[in-house]
Amino acid sequence: MVESGATPRRIRLFDVSEHGALSNDRVFLTTQEGQTPDGFRCDEDGNLWAGWGMAPGQDGVRIFAPDGQAIGHIHLPERCANLCFGGVKRNRLFMAASHSLYAVYVNTRGATYC
Repeated sequence: MVESGATPRRIRLFDVSEHGALSNDRVFLTTQEGQTPDGFRCDEDGNLWAGWGMAPGQDGVRIFAPDGQAIGHIHLPERCANLCFGGVKRNRLFMAASHSLYAVYVNTRGATYC
């Protein structure tokens, strides 16, 4: 979950039971001034891919390891609001930005959900 109205903004994690109940609320990461996370997805290795933007040089997608460490950034010329993995192998990242839709093949696959 992204706390979009908070300052600083935080991404929070929860454990989900087999019946859909949430527990173990915790902060995954706290953003710096001007950083704005939006929609996100996980890959098969547990990395978090988050739409990012609202500050010079920040627009695009930021990738975080399971421990919250930033491990990559896909720069776009505009803010990315939502994203998803798709394609036959789930290795194509689709990024919905302010005025455009971008796609790129990546070296991982989107996580599968039950």
